[in-house]
Amino acid sequence: MALMKTSNPALSENTFRNISGSGYGGITDLAGRMTLNGTVNKTGILLVCAMATAAWTWHLFLQSRDFADVTPWLLVGLFGGFICAMVTVFKKEWSPVTAPIYALLEGLALGGLSAVFDLRYPGIVIQAVSLTFGTLFVLLLAYRSGLIQVTQKFRLGVIAATGGIFLFYMMQMLLGLFGIRFVSINGSGFIGIGFSLIVVAIAALNLVLDFDFIEKGVQFGAPKYMEWYGAFGIMVTLVWLYLEILRLLSKIRSRN
Repeated sequence: MALMKTSNPALSENTFRNISGSGYGGITDLAGRMTLNGTVNKTGILLVCAMATAAWTWHLFLQSRDFADVTPWLLVGLFGGFICAMVTVFKKEWSPVTAPIYALLEGLALGGLSAVFDLRYPGIVIQAVSLTFGTLFVLLLAYRSGLIQVTQKFRLGVIAATGGIFLFYMMQMLLGLFGIRFVSINGSGFIGIGFSLIVVAIAALNLVLDFDFIEKGVQFGAPKYMEWYGAFGIMVTLVWLYLEILRLLSKIRSRN
């Protein structure tokens, strides 16, 4: 039985391949297998970790309202989180330790960044958080009820769209070094808002692929530590979704 692909880099096609004890009947002890409930619980733990450090950097910024005070922590969160994510991807068996560390580091970055956005656009963060979790629960319900079917065409479409967005962001970053800016896309006009809506939709659909992939991991009888890895994959998508929603809302608010 071939594993399903997902465009989430943390939950790639080979995630459950060549893992000791994977495959139906590979682990005879049911307590040692990955479960959906276990993955959900681990996801909740990672969310609490991220919210705790986010609240700290948020409070730090509000004390002085000086972005310089949180910039070091934001950089630590961004680069530390990236390094930790790469370690987790290549050393999945370390995920019970590296996944919480990743969540804590991402919280540092998200807290400072969110505080800056909320200072400029009061209330925008609670809106972004509500939309992010609302999207998560709605898509989970739609997936579990069978309303959304993860077909091969659906999967390939989301993967292609995600890859296109990634390549565009990389190109934009490189061209930015030479002073070339995509003003219309990054602006608050109809093109900019339309682009952000598309990116938010693609990020949200990645959650559906993540749900499907984790379910396949459970069916394959993956080792227990893969619950942490599955939760880590969900966190990666949620962070991306939250940032894109925050960006979309800031574009809309800037028009007022």
